[in-house]
Amino acid sequence: MPSSADKSSKKIRLVPATESDVGLILWFIKQLALYEKAPDQVTATEDLLRQNLFGPRPYAEVILAHVTDDSGNEQPAGFALYFHNFSTWVGRPGLYLEDLFVCDEYRGLGIGRMLLEQLARVARERQCGRMEWVVLDWNQPARGFYASLGAKEMNEWIICRADGRVLEEMAAL
Repeated sequence: MPSSADKSSKKIRLVPATESDVGLILWFIKQLALYEKAPDQVTATEDLLRQNLFGPRPYAEVILAHVTDDSGNEQPAGFALYFHNFSTWVGRPGLYLEDLFVCDEYRGLGIGRMLLEQLARVARERQCGRMEWVVLDWNQPARGFYASLGAKEMNEWIICRADGRVLEEMAAL
């Protein structure tokens, strides 16, 4: 899957993450949490990510974006974490984008678009019926970006969540 593009003298490379990237993945997650004004909500650790992304049963996959400047220095620039869900109506798997993040200094180079295009190719190769994700209602730059790609907001759907104590109580029923 490695792909690259040249944007204004910067080379952009997309690669699947490996177990040795766990620290970088956690760093990206924390950067995303800062952007979303929720840094205190990150409880993920390198050990948890290693176990759940690269253990015997991987639950998700990650694509990393790197930028190389004119001096040949490569820097981490962004990531996308995704997994499969399933649509009973379509009868096919779907690709669910959990997180997409591009560092501030690399926005505008097309990295977010490249990550989404790569995910769309993965979805097509795996015969997924659709690709879905959630965006915060206040994140107008992201909402506009997704709309520019043709994605439609599903306003009639509301996300429900059970976690922590509620999840434990629900499991005990």
